[in-house]
Amino acid sequence: MMTNAVTTTESEDGEARATTVHDTLAAHTAAAKLGGSQKNRDKIKASGKMLVRERLAYLFDDDEFIEDGLFARFSEGLPGDAVVCAYGRIDGREVCVIANDYSVKAGTWGYRTFEKITFAQETASAAGIPIVYLFDSAGARIDEQLDSFAGRHAWGNIFYNQVQISGRVPQVCALFGPSPAGSAYVPALCDLTIMVRGHATAYLGSPRLAEMVTGEKVTLEEMGGAEMHCTVSGLGDVLVEDDIEALNAIRVWLGFLPANWEAPAPMAPAAEPREGRKLSDIVPLREAEVFDMEEFVESLVDEGSYFPYKELFAPEMLTGFARINGQPVGLVANQPKHMGGTIFPDSSDKAARFIWICNAYNIPILFLVDIAGYMIGSAVERQGIIRHGAKMIFAVSECRVPRITVLVRKAYGGGYLAMSGAPMHPDAIIALPTARPALMGPDAAVNGVYYNQIHAIEDPQERAEFVAEKTAEYAEGIDVFKIADANAVEAVVPTDELRGELTKRLRLYKKRDAVPVSRRQAVTPV
Repeated sequence: MMTNAVTTTESEDGEARATTVHDTLAAHTAAAKLGGSQKNRDKIKASGKMLVRERLAYLFDDDEFIEDGLFARFSEGLPGDAVVCAYGRIDGREVCVIANDYSVKAGTWGYRTFEKITFAQETASAAGIPIVYLFDSAGARIDEQLDSFAGRHAWGNIFYNQVQISGRVPQVCALFGPSPAGSAYVPALCDLTIMVRGHATAYLGSPRLAEMVTGEKVTLEEMGGAEMHCTVSGLGDVLVEDDIEALNAIRVWLGFLPANWEAPAPMAPAAEPREGRKLSDIVPLREAEVFDMEEFVESLVDEGSYFPYKELFAPEMLTGFARINGQPVGLVANQPKHMGGTIFPDSSDKAARFIWICNAYNIPILFLVDIAGYMIGSAVERQGIIRHGAKMIFAVSECRVPRITVLVRKAYGGGYLAMSGAPMHPDAIIALPTARPALMGPDAAVNGVYYNQIHAIEDPQERAEFVAEKTAEYAEGIDVFKIADANAVEAVVPTDELRGELTKRLRLYKKRDAVPVSRRQAVTPV
């Protein structure tokens, strides 16, 4: 009887200890997931922002994900060391999310933060899944710099990993708050950066530091606000109004991309273009008449599928993803509404980067050409138009995914080459009946060829008549059928039949291999 009593007591003690351990774990887990203090959480909510785990719950399917490092520095009152590293599904696809917790020490980076972020990056790269960075951080902790700044195992490994991962799996960053100093390079090294207006900021030096060093007095928004970066600097790719819109943008962007560079781009159910004017009604016959290329795009692609990239930056160049009959495509198009669609240094950089993204992740590219050429003048020459222009030509030339170039209207000079003209070896050049390819436009050509004769004519009316006559003669020679006769295009297609032509060609060209040039490293123009 005594033996049974002892056994019963030991069993009850074991169960009690187990209950206590599990209760402790549950309590610690709940506390860690709360993050920082109630005061900090309330302040975040009052500012109109979501808490980090609210963002994760919204982004992941069914709020289901696994997490690494939940209890890192929990005993020090820094749950997770201010970062959540999680893996779950977004629209059924596995994704890694690295998210700052601003309620814990303003989301700043400590030594364990660095460990968690780099481990998550390496895990995602090995698994071949996209990485989403949800950034909301006051930067690195100065009081931990001895452990985290210098040496081979330090904060800088985060950026090193981003570069090694670049082009292997998609990397997307949404900025919900600050990202100062070194942490500002995370969005800069991602494929896409989304910024929330009025909340997101990125800068190497704060306004206070700038005033100390340079004497400049500037506001935080002027120094590194979301609107500035999306319209002026080009760091921001998508400007949104709140956290929900940012999370939705992440979901849409990832929907166009494969999980990694070795996978095909995902298809979607086909949809008809939106209702509106026919393509042939949108494109004017007169070269001088402006039209909206975005309307042309929206009337060409599946309804609701167009997702602009850097829409507010260098608007003379349209870039973005869309679908044609369910097939994802990257769009690079001149926008006559802005600066006549001429290529400037910024628009060249914008197009080059987008082309590199498409080439990295197996997205066919559609070029819609209505280009007078590169901008000229002393101002753009001083800005490095040749350097920047070379960057776009470089990106087009090394691109190995299917490329289809559509000559919508004018296609002049170096701009024609940059927009994937025939010498750049696209899979096909498709001309619309309105296409006008030439070395230069009639006005510039006549002025160049007949400059001395024009200025030798003293009578203004006679001079004007001479110019008009020569311009008409030159314009008559720019004829789409002449270049077709010379086999300089693969097809001349009725404007309203363009979508059907593209559907068939995309289906054909995606069957071929995209074999890169054999070399160690290309020397990219800067």
